[in-house]
Amino acid sequence: MPELTADSLAEMTLKMVGDRWKMLIIENLMDGTKRFGELKRELGTITQKVLTSNLRLLEEKGILVRKVYAQIPPRVDYTLTQLGYDLKPVIESMTKWAEDYRKSMADLLKIDIQKD
Repeated sequence: MPELTADSLAEMTLKMVGDRWKMLIIENLMDGTKRFGELKRELGTITQKVLTSNLRLLEEKGILVRKVYAQIPPRVDYTLTQLGYDLKPVIESMTKWAEDYRKSMADLLKIDIQKD
């Protein structure tokens, strides 16, 4: 197995959380187990197809687990694994960097920004 460099490890992390929906799904599940409908509602504009695809990918990568209950109507719960919860400081760090960057750019461009 080839040695992993800092660059390749950073790239691996970005592949796991580097797009809009994966990051938002992981962040949303930090509060605990959610059903598909809850996630779709809380994520807003995500389509069912995109949500399903991202949930499957995150499950394959070991970031979350999917539990199916044999009942009518079907019930499926999604919960982060420990690997998923371990992403919390990564997400917090990225959020902090984005806030600092936004402020720096606002200062540079001399524009007033409102904090959400």
